[in-house]
Amino acid sequence: MDHDCSVLVIEDDDAARTALSAFLEAAGYRVRAAAGGAEALASLEASGADAVLLDLVMPEPDGFEVLRRIRERDPRVPVIVLSALSQAEDVVRAMKLGATDYLPKPFDPGELDLVLRRALDGPARRAPDVAASRPQPDAEVDPVAALPVLSGAMHRVRELVERIADTDVPVLLVGESGVGKDVIARRIHATSRRAARPFVKINCAALPGELLESELFGHEKGAFTGAHAEKPGKFELAHQGTIFLDEIGEMDPRLQAKLLQVLQDEEFYRVGGKRSVRVDARVVVATNRNLEAAIRQGAFREDLFYRLNVVTVRVPPLRERKEEIGPLVRHFVEKYRARYRGGLEAIPPEVMDRFHAYDWPGNVRELENLVRRLVVLRDPAMVLGELGPPNTAAAVPGAATPAATNGAANVVRPDAALHATLPEDAPLKDVARRAARIAEREAILRALMRTGWNKRKAAKRLQISYKALLYKIKDCGIVDPRDAAVIGD
Repeated sequence: MDHDCSVLVIEDDDAARTALSAFLEAAGYRVRAAAGGAEALASLEASGADAVLLDLVMPEPDGFEVLRRIRERDPRVPVIVLSALSQAEDVVRAMKLGATDYLPKPFDPGELDLVLRRALDGPARRAPDVAASRPQPDAEVDPVAALPVLSGAMHRVRELVERIADTDVPVLLVGESGVGKDVIARRIHATSRRAARPFVKINCAALPGELLESELFGHEKGAFTGAHAEKPGKFELAHQGTIFLDEIGEMDPRLQAKLLQVLQDEEFYRVGGKRSVRVDARVVVATNRNLEAAIRQGAFREDLFYRLNVVTVRVPPLRERKEEIGPLVRHFVEKYRARYRGGLEAIPPEVMDRFHAYDWPGNVRELENLVRRLVVLRDPAMVLGELGPPNTAAAVPGAATPAATNGAANVVRPDAALHATLPEDAPLKDVARRAARIAEREAILRALMRTGWNKRKAAKRLQISYKALLYKIKDCGIVDPRDAAVIGD
């Protein structure tokens, strides 16, 4: 995909529109912006666009109507919906109207860049015969898979992968968020006899159940409103190749039953279909959840677990393989210098020392995000505050340090009252209250880091309401430490 593509941003919020446009321009896109539906439609009529980013909530015509008119005008242009709406029916409605993809606000700008690049290189923009014969966008080989394995833990993972690659048995990848389960899945495919066939990935947590079923198994023409033509699902696209189901623990139990049928019979029915579809696809799944605990809670089918759990590969967290930090950092520096046409050439020694001392709750994904920020901003102070005090492996992510206060105080601001020293004769209840608040802040930060700063997922992990989490984030002085304020938050 050539980054020199035109993107039309349709967003009625001035701040969000400006931030989104600035990010896309920095990423190399040609950007036009519209504050409303009428302005956007006029802009498309006059100049067209290679892709559209569309907010759903705006004055008349609203995003749904704009999407409908865009699809009438050009069914092939990718339209990525951006909205704070969380109801499943709104997502379903947008996808049925022809949206290419959907990102709920707030979202990580890096995730938007990935989704946009995937849409611009997607099958909807290729000739039909090419789309059917080439691997889908998710099948692009991640260059991290080519890195040398230095740690004993990852060497054992590689040996196991090489032993099972050609066996065609289902594989269950387990490990914390961000450890590289996606890379291992791609390596299993790349070293198997199916390597020349498609590798198709789908995130089971990214779509509500109604859409996930259609994405996995496809649908027939007329199966629901907006189904103007039959659509093959991911399983069909992965025929004779590999399908990777990420975050399998988040799949709706009803779909788990249908997945079990596919694993047992190698056939399924499309949504609205009356004839079975046979498929030969190797299944690899991944999760950061304890599936055995989910079985006890009734959230995951025991029969599906045993069908998937033929071979389990545990991908160790980065804190157990810190000897890989140096090679990973060098790889990410080269990757983002090439993407952004320059930037920081090397990570300063003091930052590397802190990288090796840090506990990495977000694992390789967190490391990559920090290196990307350093390459772009060229200011170590913008990340040092997130790594905690020097020489402290278990530091709380986001705690400011003297080295970071000038540059990072506006990115992550700790609660000064929370961290102030108590008098020696402070009452025991005050000491307990302070300790409880510090522990609560650590737990919140840990949940945010493990969910990629997705506040709704973090609230679910912490078992509190979304509004309660927002209040506690503000009360503890926690601010999202990524490159800039989250777009659309």
